[in-house]
Amino acid sequence: MIRGYRADIDPAALGLGFEAIVFVTLRQVERTIMAEFEERVAASPNIVEAQRLFGSPDYLLKVIAADLPAYQRFYDDELAALPAVERLTSTLVMKNLKTNIGPPV
Repeated sequence: MIRGYRADIDPAALGLGFEAIVFVTLRQVERTIMAEFEERVAASPNIVEAQRLFGSPDYLLKVIAADLPAYQRFYDDELAALPAVERLTSTLVMKNLKTNIGPPV
């Protein structure tokens, strides 16, 4: 039942106080493309959460950065360069109400 232990580090204390939720739609949904996309997402330290979704969009990513200019650079250099990306839609996080909450046990 316990998957592991980790430190709960405040990103803002590390200078990473900017958060965005990014919805990703792929041009093609094929196994090899999805596998490459998911590997690159998993390897990116700025993408701190990622889910594959049913329907559209295909993925939801939570991205952290230092500030808006840093996020824009990450968006242009990393997110837009991910394999088979057709559309990226970002929304900015105003306030976190609940984070890192496990299942109700």
